[in-house]
Amino acid sequence: MIEFYLNDQPVSTNEPQASALLDFVRYHEHLTGTKIGCREGDCGACTVLVGELNADGQTVNYQSMTSCLTPLGNAHGKHIVTVEGINAAAGELTPVQKAIVDEGGSQCGFCTVGFVMSLTGHSLSDKPATEKSTIAAIDGNICRCTGYKSLERAAATLTAQLANRPTQNAVAWLSEQQYVPAYFQAMPAKLAALRTKNNGTQAAEVTEVPASNETAVSTSHRGHAQSQNGHTSRATNAFAHPLLGGGTDLLVQRLEELREQSVRLVFDQTGQRGIRQGVAGRMVLGAATTASHLLESDLMCNLLPQLPHYLKLVSSTPIRNMGTVAGNFINASPIGDLTIMFLALGAYITLADPAGNTRELALPDLYLGYKKLAKTPEEQVTEISFPTPFPRDHFNFEKVSKRTHLDIASVNSAAWLRMDGDSIQAARVSAGGVGPVPLYLARTSEFLVGRELTAETVAAANEVMQGEISPISDVRGTAEYKRLLLRQLLLAHFLKFAPSMTLGELI
Repeated sequence: MIEFYLNDQPVSTNEPQASALLDFVRYHEHLTGTKIGCREGDCGACTVLVGELNADGQTVNYQSMTSCLTPLGNAHGKHIVTVEGINAAAGELTPVQKAIVDEGGSQCGFCTVGFVMSLTGHSLSDKPATEKSTIAAIDGNICRCTGYKSLERAAATLTAQLANRPTQNAVAWLSEQQYVPAYFQAMPAKLAALRTKNNGTQAAEVTEVPASNETAVSTSHRGHAQSQNGHTSRATNAFAHPLLGGGTDLLVQRLEELREQSVRLVFDQTGQRGIRQGVAGRMVLGAATTASHLLESDLMCNLLPQLPHYLKLVSSTPIRNMGTVAGNFINASPIGDLTIMFLALGAYITLADPAGNTRELALPDLYLGYKKLAKTPEEQVTEISFPTPFPRDHFNFEKVSKRTHLDIASVNSAAWLRMDGDSIQAARVSAGGVGPVPLYLARTSEFLVGRELTAETVAAANEVMQGEISPISDVRGTAEYKRLLLRQLLLAHFLKFAPSMTLGELI
């Protein structure tokens, strides 16, 4: 039984756990304000808010998610909010809706609901609102009618209004200002009661399903599988009971098939989230840690100060809220953004089988060939770890795509260096889109060790790198173009690592 709150009403259903939340909302609950658009997490027309009780038991954290890719089972124990759930009494507009109307931000209206929900979720955030953060909140929403300047003006209006939002008891203020209805103030207690009532029964139901090959979610381009490129999410052998994380991969490709199967939900599995400092100088991530968790982690951002910039290149806010790190790895896309980053960070994964046996595998060793993994169908990724970077280590991630957000990379690359005086003590370089698997460029990395950080070293490293890659021509460019792109990304890495070096020197 799946139990949650839908707006201000409790809901219980025996619908399949792998059903799309979008379909349940529209066809079972007849809340048609949430629109059906692309069904791939791209357009944002189906955006809803997903509220989860915080560890303090007193507050709820709301995130925007695309309901077309949200497994219904992931709503268990949470507060799901559609546009009907924020509407004010007597047909009054909320401040978010009014700002959009006043600035001419809606024409056909099809996409408007998604913008309204994303901006409402931003209003519920406990972080200060800036014009930049407000606009970033709608990076997963697309409008075909008005253009975006009117929506940017609406965002500016909203930012000015939210300057008065208190840091404490913000929901009461938001309710008073009619951003959300008054019932939001009672949701922490209601979700706490629901948690107590269920007492883990949903988790028990799920874990009775035999473990299987993990093809959980990916955040490799827009946050899901490479369906536009003819790729498939079956990374090894066929399986009967797939693991399902955030849904941003499997619900794109196999929604109807999954509805007929038993699945094992891992998105809310105990111990599968979180980022911590481990032993022996290692950082450890739970397998269901999302891209948003990385983005919001002070620990990760202190280690990698530019990480927020890199992660803003990974899909969009709603998809980052859903897509898991392990899912990105297991998707096995040759251009998975998180995979490329963690290859350069020297990541290992921990695999566990149903008997509880575990083994550790270096991330590069996971990939045997295109969509072929060095794991059994029964093994599940439980943890990811990597050596803690030193404060003076260099790390950089670069991505080339047609759009900044919500797009698959043509080529992406990451690089990590540790210096010893003027020479490179250790190096790791990775690249995506230039081979059948996410590539750890072992020969290039080894070549850099012991050499000085000079233009001559970069040029010679490029020659080694070109011998390690095997790009193919496809809709994202010719093989020759991809070779050129990777060369340019290598130059970009070293321009970041050695600011005194000029592009003229490198070219």
